[in-house]
Amino acid sequence: MATKSQDRRKVRLSRALGIALTPKAAKYLEKRPYAPGEHGRTKRKQDSDFAVRLREKQRLREQYGIREKQMRNTFNEARRKDGLTGENLVELLEMRLDALVLRAGFARTTAQARQLVVHRHILVDGQLVDRPSFRVKPGQLIHVKPKSEGTEPFQVAAAGGHAEVLPPVPGYLEVELDKLQARLVRRPKRAEVPVTGDVQLVVEYYAAR
Repeated sequence: MATKSQDRRKVRLSRALGIALTPKAAKYLEKRPYAPGEHGRTKRKQDSDFAVRLREKQRLREQYGIREKQMRNTFNEARRKDGLTGENLVELLEMRLDALVLRAGFARTTAQARQLVVHRHILVDGQLVDRPSFRVKPGQLIHVKPKSEGTEPFQVAAAGGHAEVLPPVPGYLEVELDKLQARLVRRPKRAEVPVTGDVQLVVEYYAAR
């Protein structure tokens, strides 16, 4: 479970980036829709192009909860693929196992989804996978280990307990929540992925580095 200091950090970061990174941060942002600090309520001075691009990159990275090195590596891979680099980047990030565990409704937050994977509760096509960055392929089945299904966190998930804080299940996932299983039916398209951010600015940020 997240500690109080982790919760506070996520709330502060959410306010700085202008997006809710956790359900708790979402409630906080409703009450205080401005950046943290003494100048939070005043209108921001015009940000430089660099600052705008940096913030978009941070927003995307924090929504997936990954380190900068992982983000940079994924960007480099996206750039090598055919098509638009920004769309490729989101597609690759979204096919991470922890991202899909969250989208399926098995977890309430990105951090909890990662924890479920690391603590060896999640199978892909019947094989235990404990790497959050594992890339799921279209057609593969993500499901909860039978021994873990009866535990409280998964019983809450199976009953739809996270539905009120999560976006609707996107079209690239087929989910049977009562069975705690989800299948990636095809590659995600950027327009369907429920993350906030201007991916073109993220591309420009990395292209300039």
